[in-house]
Amino acid sequence: MKKIAFFDIDGTLTSEIDGSIPQSAIDAIREARAAGNLMFINTGRCFQHVEPRFREIGFDGYICGCGTNIYCGDEEILYVGQTHETMMEILHQARKTGIDIVFESRKEIAFDRPHLLKNPEAIKLYQDFTSWGYVMPTDLEDPGFLSDKFALWYEDRAQLEEFLSVSDRYFECIDRGGYFCEFVPHGYSKATGIQRVLDYYKLDKSAAYAFGDSSNDLAMLSYVPNSVAMGNSDPQSLFSLVSYVTKNASADGLALALRHFGFIS
Repeated sequence: MKKIAFFDIDGTLTSEIDGSIPQSAIDAIREARAAGNLMFINTGRCFQHVEPRFREIGFDGYICGCGTNIYCGDEEILYVGQTHETMMEILHQARKTGIDIVFESRKEIAFDRPHLLKNPEAIKLYQDFTSWGYVMPTDLEDPGFLSDKFALWYEDRAQLEEFLSVSDRYFECIDRGGYFCEFVPHGYSKATGIQRVLDYYKLDKSAAYAFGDSSNDLAMLSYVPNSVAMGNSDPQSLFSLVSYVTKNASADGLALALRHFGFIS
């Protein structure tokens, strides 16, 4: 039976140490695909942030933005964007509460008033995108500005709770730890993305295998009967929820898991 694998990127496909892609992972994915299996990325990243180095491995498609944008082969089968009005509510609440926020869409990424960022991780991410040559919108109140999802960094729980009083109407908050949260539209997740792809290929859920390492992978790891947590997973509570715990991504964990489930010999 044809099988289909869904891989998170950060800490799963890439090393938890330096963000590189282990050669063993590249070779294993290509071997599994050559054997007739389907290989998919399933990431919280929006499509513009799925770098060429990932695409060059060779995938059959991409679930991006936590299930809000899906590509099967060259066909875009789903795209869910937000209205400018909704995102302005989010923007103004972020400014009111003093939260550092980054907006993501399939075409661009945008930080609000980057010169005012406070969180070191937010500052580093902004500097990274700048160094990578991204041209980021600066006037987020322009009517042409659109976004699909967003993430933020907060300083204390009260600040986050005040922000949630607005965002909860539209988005689910995924606590990523370390005062960092990711927000996805209600009704969408890495699990709903998997089901869309299974429907597209007319495959049963028993053919699906999910590979992840963090809290935003919980939906897909608990959705499919065959699930893998990387050895470097955080939180480690994922270990009790999956079918198989493999080694760290940096220690050839992805290739080991593909071999365990018979994708490769």
